[in-house]
Amino acid sequence: MTPTPPPVAGLLLAAGGGRRLGGRPKALLGLRGRPLVEHAAQTLHDGGCAPVYVVLGAAAAEVRVHAGLTHCTLVDNPGWPDGMGSSLRAGLAAVAATDAGAVLVTLVDQPRVGPAAVSRVLTAYRDGAQLAAASYDGERGHPVLFARPHWQGVARAATGDRGARAYLREHAAAVRLVECSDVAGPEDIDTPDDLALLEAGLPGSRGLPGRARHPMPPPH
Repeated sequence: MTPTPPPVAGLLLAAGGGRRLGGRPKALLGLRGRPLVEHAAQTLHDGGCAPVYVVLGAAAAEVRVHAGLTHCTLVDNPGWPDGMGSSLRAGLAAVAATDAGAVLVTLVDQPRVGPAAVSRVLTAYRDGAQLAAASYDGERGHPVLFARPHWQGVARAATGDRGARAYLREHAAAVRLVECSDVAGPEDIDTPDDLALLEAGLPGSRGLPGRARHPMPPPH
């Protein structure tokens, strides 16, 4: 009998305060009538990740009230003003307590990253890759996957707003790039001009595949 592969946890970094958006926390931006963080968490689930962890920071109490994240594990990052690196470290520390064999990381402010991109990167892991990332016309982007043996190194290298960039650059030869430009897009929401992505760039529009809506199972 073929052994069951270890689960892959989804890790959504959603702590940013939206400084260039006038202090509007990105997690609470509206998308089809619901907070953006809710859609991003559902994307991880629909793409095949379980369990799903969400790192909160700015307006964390409001996110807990307004976003439907009952079936996710929420991780508070009081150090979120220090940058994305602190959220990545907090998320990895939380996931380390599970039996996950890998973690797949996405960012809350990339609405064109849908379940199809998540699924493709997961497939690379199932095929043996220990480090994998979506690529867009050959450029590395998100989602990014790290097998468990890499977690400590990623956490050590995650400082400021760099997240895992330094670690991925150091291990570039081992990163399997998975082309996703036909099903997703890497654009993020940083400024008011980018808010148009919340409607125009969703998976399901402009030829991108739609999202199957299935309720997330409760965490184990």
